[in-house]
Amino acid sequence: MTGSPRHPRRLALAAAAVLVSCLAAPTTATAAARHPSPATDCALPGRTGWTDEGHDTDRAQFQRATGTHRVLTLYVDFPDAHATDSIDAYAAQLAPAADWMRTASYGRSRLAISSLHRWVRMPAASDSYGFARGLTFEAHEKYVRDAITAADPYADFSRYDMVYIVPTRAASAISFSPTYLYDPTTPGITADGTRLKWAVTFGQDMWHWGHKVADHETSHTFGLPDLYSFTGATHQYVGGWDLMGNIAGPAPQYLGWQSWKLGWTRDDQVACLPASGHRTVRLTPVERPGGTKIAVLRTSETTAYVAESRRAEGADSSACSTGVIVYKVDSAARTGEGPIRIMNADPSATPPTGCTSLDLAAFTPGRSFTDPDTGARIDVLAGGRAGDVVRLGKS
Repeated sequence: MTGSPRHPRRLALAAAAVLVSCLAAPTTATAAARHPSPATDCALPGRTGWTDEGHDTDRAQFQRATGTHRVLTLYVDFPDAHATDSIDAYAAQLAPAADWMRTASYGRSRLAISSLHRWVRMPAASDSYGFARGLTFEAHEKYVRDAITAADPYADFSRYDMVYIVPTRAASAISFSPTYLYDPTTPGITADGTRLKWAVTFGQDMWHWGHKVADHETSHTFGLPDLYSFTGATHQYVGGWDLMGNIAGPAPQYLGWQSWKLGWTRDDQVACLPASGHRTVRLTPVERPGGTKIAVLRTSETTAYVAESRRAEGADSSACSTGVIVYKVDSAARTGEGPIRIMNADPSATPPTGCTSLDLAAFTPGRSFTDPDTGARIDVLAGGRAGDVVRLGKS
């Protein structure tokens, strides 16, 4: 789900011996690669002024993705929608989000989630907050402010970095789960001497999406855009390959580029080819910590192709295909407009139940991707349990 907008711009394998040999090969295979470029030569600048795939994330607007994030969960009901149940089921629904985030970030991002163990009554009716009418920034901020004001007698907000606001199931009008990102040019919301900059306001869709909706929405506060489409086919860009696309997708581990942007993947885990030449890279699956995570072939000031290794394990245990994922990154593309687009290795394949065509997009050894417009080429040379070997090339 996108954060509520303040401005329109925000709105097959070879023999075993051969395979082992390939996987043990050095990462540099040509003269051009003997002096590899640093990863920063492939980092792209953001051009949208909001959530995008640029590495120059505005730290005045978005919180850092590393370290511990102290979260207070508020449970709210309304004059027209009284809570008659315990908060325990609500807390249990979202609790796994912390472990999921810690694992997906290789332990570099932790959610320390606390709860105010009581229902807090909102001052206005549930249908008065505008969720059904296209939620504006102002209406969303009022909802967050009302919740914090109502909870203020029972909580010290100076102890927290952000809040989660969870409505009673009786409040059907609070339907979806947007992220609140503060506007530094306005007075905003203050409690206990602290500016409340970030919040996730959950809706009834949390019962459909489960705990990963908390991870998705919290990732917006780190500066990640939505990878699903705001127009046309919803999952036309990345299918189920990243949490920021289809939250319920079969392979929701964050794409390696996203992990690099967030600081979970280090620069020395990124192989970069910023200009013409060739480079051979051994990739370790993104579902595991350690090793080289992505190979980046830069094609312009704001575009690049990325190759990464994916395996059906961890968060991706239900992945519909495995091998090398190739995708285009465009840091000038706005959230919801395809800032990342998966290249499909076999678009004519018929997906089984529970999978889409893009979920079968992985390239296997012997297959290649080419882009004649930029001269970019990515060949998959080998693959196995340990990962994949790819060769980047640009004429």
